Amino acid sequence: MTRRPSDHQLSLLESAPPTPEPTRVNDIATKQFGSFSEISSFIWSIADLMRGDFKRHEYGQVVLPFTVLRRLDCVLQPTKADVLATEKKFKGKVKDLRPVLEQKTGVRFYNTSQLDLKAIVAAGQDFRENLLSYIDAFDDDVRDIFIKRFRVQDYIDRLDRAGILLLVLQKFVGVDLHPEVVDNTMMGSVFEDLIRRFAEVSNETAGEHFTPREVIELMVALLFEEDDRELGKPGIVRTLYDPACGTGGMLSVAEERLARINPTAKLEVFGQELNDESFAICKADMMIKGQEPKNIAPGNSFTEDGHAHGTFHYMLSNPPFGVEWKKIERQVKDEHERGFAGRFGPGLPRISDGSLLFLMHMVSKMKPVNDGEGSRLGIVFNGSPLFTGAAGSGESEIRRWLLEHDMLEAIVSLPDQLFFNTGISTYVWIVTNRKARKRKGKVQLIDGSGFYEKMRKSLGNKRNHISDDQRAQIVQLYRAFEEGEHVKIFDNEDFGFHRITVERPLKLSFQVTPERIELLKEEKGFQKLATSKKKKGAARDAELAAGVALQERIIEVLAGMDGDAVYKSRPKFDKALKAAMAAAGVDLPSSVKKAILSALGERDETAEVCLKKGAPEPDSDLRDTEHVPLKDDIHAYFEREVKPHVPDAWIDESKTKVGYEIPFTRFFYRYTPPRPLAEIEADIKSLEAEIQGMLGEVLA
Repeated sequence: MTRRPSDHQLSLLESAPPTPEPTRVNDIATKQFGSFSEISSFIWSIADLMRGDFKRHEYGQVVLPFTVLRRLDCVLQPTKADVLATEKKFKGKVKDLRPVLEQKTGVRFYNTSQLDLKAIVAAGQDFRENLLSYIDAFDDDVRDIFIKRFRVQDYIDRLDRAGILLLVLQKFVGVDLHPEVVDNTMMGSVFEDLIRRFAEVSNETAGEHFTPREVIELMVALLFEEDDRELGKPGIVRTLYDPACGTGGMLSVAEERLARINPTAKLEVFGQELNDESFAICKADMMIKGQEPKNIAPGNSFTEDGHAHGTFHYMLSNPPFGVEWKKIERQVKDEHERGFAGRFGPGLPRISDGSLLFLMHMVSKMKPVNDGEGSRLGIVFNGSPLFTGAAGSGESEIRRWLLEHDMLEAIVSLPDQLFFNTGISTYVWIVTNRKARKRKGKVQLIDGSGFYEKMRKSLGNKRNHISDDQRAQIVQLYRAFEEGEHVKIFDNEDFGFHRITVERPLKLSFQVTPERIELLKEEKGFQKLATSKKKKGAARDAELAAGVALQERIIEVLAGMDGDAVYKSRPKFDKALKAAMAAAGVDLPSSVKKAILSALGERDETAEVCLKKGAPEPDSDLRDTEHVPLKDDIHAYFEREVKPHVPDAWIDESKTKVGYEIPFTRFFYRYTPPRPLAEIEADIKSLEAEIQGMLGEVLA
């Protein structure tokens, strides 16, 4: 039985349009708003109706699908009569009505119900049945959005049982979301703002963040900059892909920019999204814009590649920062084991951060250059992919592969506090397999961290904004390809280095003192004498007793040696140790002998070098590493930088590895001189005087 709305819920309807009589369906008034934040705030306020009947983390699961539904409802409203008439005319005569009805709607979806949301509200009864019937009258793609992704029937039933379904519908009918009133850019901002708000109240940030529109505009401008002439050709068709497309912001902005460059051009967009709600919003948005809905795939791009055999002219993405991939570890490693026949041939990043997996996934979808095409991609990272991982690690090998294949074109640092759910510094990487001639063998670094304006009102962690003029300045720096205050240009090899291992000889002196004998008791090789692999019984007891007896005998023999003698040579001490043990009839196991040498030996620069197979034995505690630039000769570097300080050192050639890192901030470091001493002294005296004054007031 449907419950009556509470007084609180009824009071919230004061600002909502009144419910009209059933015969006056088209007279329901709708509100129009001047900005996306006004629309978002109004829709956000609808969640107040659910207080008490829904938990806070569930608000978004109701409001988001109803927002999408209202948007689709507004889009179809002008062609509603034509669609119904066309369906009546051709039903039973045409096998597939979809193309005919989509031609009438002008978008990639339709609805054949006699109802719309206004009519459902105006009917005055059977709200649940009418709403479900209306949703069921959409085409298969829209039903997939609402039934499978949003699971909207469960929430409609709960709203109905709570007695607030009509109230919620009235609120949504009261906002005009027609594209002529709320364009696609504004609508995308509404969706992202709502998701951000609901994520905050649900405490579900978990490293996820939405990309501000000005960042996407910058990425798209950089992506298209080298191809302006090509993209201006009449009727040109290009493809663009985002493997973590969220609500589709990057796809939409790229489509809009290409339309501005060339109204006759067509950009076919493709995407994949793991989160069901974001996927549903993106798919609906693409359908409204006339894109093929099947180009937006659900699921995990790594384990359920929705575009397994696709290649694309352009790619854009802002993957989640610092998210581990442990849950899909087996699938990712299986793909890596396929080598370069798979997507992750160069290497795998550490399991705690899958950012570089997205980059490799995108690179695998580049069009071959030998087809006369090639691809360009832009991706947002935090600082970690620039330098995380030592030489030979997965991250370093991925950077190495990109640079040695001349695919990294540019990196642009962005201002901090630019994203809604994180304030960290971020970087845009531009990667391509078809560099312009002047860029071949080069990487351009652009410091864009200072190009921002403070926002009057922050949005979550977003306190900074890149203006149109500032974006144009960054693009101009990229276009000019000239070194300056904000630009550095390097050869690919400048980021590479040899990681050499520098060894120094082990020098030990030995002395049998009570203190060192006590250290022997802590050595594992010595302690194992008093253990047994047998589980139980007399044999085990006998083995343990024999082990303890041998320990005591060894200690006794060592205590009887000359405690004042200092052996500067390991072979000489070894000879004395063997003689003492032989005289006592003790046969030392090799592991115990090793433990004795470890406990009784001490580093001594005046001692002889310890040898192993005739060569100096390295001292692991003195082992060091050096990064030698690829352009430098390893041995010349060693003689110049290492030998003067440690003449007895040598390089262990077997451990030399090639690594790559991009120490971005080091290249743009600006030295700030300390303040003059006189100025610091004046400040100190001023503070002292202030403190004395306050003490005087207390003691007076």
